[in-house]
Amino acid sequence: MSHLCVLLLLLTTGFISCKKGSTATDDSQAYNPSEEVVVSDFFPKTGGSGQQLVIYGKNFGDDKSIVSVKIGGVDATVITVHDDAIYCLVPNKGYTGEIEVNVGEETNQQTAMANEAFDYQRRMVVTTLAGKKDERGNYDIKDGTFADCGGFQNPTWLTFDPKNPNLLYMGQDGSDIRLLNFKDSTVTTPITRGMGGWSRIRTIAFTLDKNYMIIANDQGDVNGISTSILSRANNFKDPQVLTSYRQCNGASVHPVNGELYFNSFEKGQFYRFDLNRYFENHDLGIKDYQLLYLIQDNGWEFQIDIAPTGDYAYIVVINQNYILRTDYDWNSKTFLQPYVVCGEARAGNAWVDGVGTSARLAGPYQGVFVKNPDYAGKKDEYDFYFTEQSNNDIRILTPEGKVTTFAGRGSPSLDNDTKGLVDGGLRTEARFFTPRGLAYDSTNQVFYVGDCDNHCIRKISLEN
Repeated sequence: MSHLCVLLLLLTTGFISCKKGSTATDDSQAYNPSEEVVVSDFFPKTGGSGQQLVIYGKNFGDDKSIVSVKIGGVDATVITVHDDAIYCLVPNKGYTGEIEVNVGEETNQQTAMANEAFDYQRRMVVTTLAGKKDERGNYDIKDGTFADCGGFQNPTWLTFDPKNPNLLYMGQDGSDIRLLNFKDSTVTTPITRGMGGWSRIRTIAFTLDKNYMIIANDQGDVNGISTSILSRANNFKDPQVLTSYRQCNGASVHPVNGELYFNSFEKGQFYRFDLNRYFENHDLGIKDYQLLYLIQDNGWEFQIDIAPTGDYAYIVVINQNYILRTDYDWNSKTFLQPYVVCGEARAGNAWVDGVGTSARLAGPYQGVFVKNPDYAGKKDEYDFYFTEQSNNDIRILTPEGKVTTFAGRGSPSLDNDTKGLVDGGLRTEARFFTPRGLAYDSTNQVFYVGDCDNHCIRKISLEN
């Protein structure tokens, strides 16, 4: 039987499973211990975990119970056996790819090896890095190693220290700022909510020179703290009020020119604060900021994510399920009136992959820009990955406005739910429960997710 014929058979009918004592083909026959077992070929040559694989040879017999296969030293699932072909599934972590076939009873077993290795392609998977809760949903809050740090109260915002990629700051809405140190795999609490008199710590950003941290604070008083500034020189222990207003959901620094943009939930205000002048002239007070525009109606919660190039920013409208884009005017050094790029205002919670306003979102939250090598040479080389707390997933927004689902909502065989704590393949197995925080390590190509109702940090990376 040719490789093409076998492949067509797999695609049209799937693997054939036979009842004990029956034969899959007219020429099937029992294993003969006096004859050599031979592996002559396999197909396909490359793939990852769960890949359907056919191993060709002779004297495999037709009794699956006496046939085993290892790929890369890991047991593969054997589906069915003919005398000249074994149908199996590539196992997890079969990295080296050597194919080993064993046939016969344990006391009289033959082993045959393929002449070449299967090219195992590692897949992206979701794992749990740190934090946990018990079966009743209870968790401790404590510092310690990743393994014993307890759970996280509300990991809603994740930001790497721009001077030290081993440090990941975690904002917890309504609680303290935690710090994950990847060098020694520990979690500490370097900044407490009481230090700055903050009500709700919403976002964490850094100035262009990387020497100051800016914390966005959400509280009701019009004379309250909207943003605070903390210096690296003082170990971020010296919070000072930077700007003052009410209900700030987020603050971001322009990655090229350095000015600060922040918002207010009150009327959807989008403000600009001249950080450069603040540092150079020291003549700006906590109310010396500029209102650029209102994004929509009153009471629309949103956050601001500026592209690494500085050419534009996405305004993620959390409680109205859509994303705006605002383009940057390099002459005036400010952002212009925004427009919708995906989702639709007042459409309600829904999950639909699509382009522009045909896409449907549910509680989009933090986003990160990830350079896509397929866009090399184009004006915009970045996709925008963002969490969705109500859809329990991670989505991707392309520069053209196309929205697809990257991870989450997996394990459909478990139940009809989309939420949970399940590690594994991005879409086939993995589940989140109200993911909000998101950070990306571009050097190692790893995502970190603040999985709020699982009270933990999840990791998305190549399996290892």
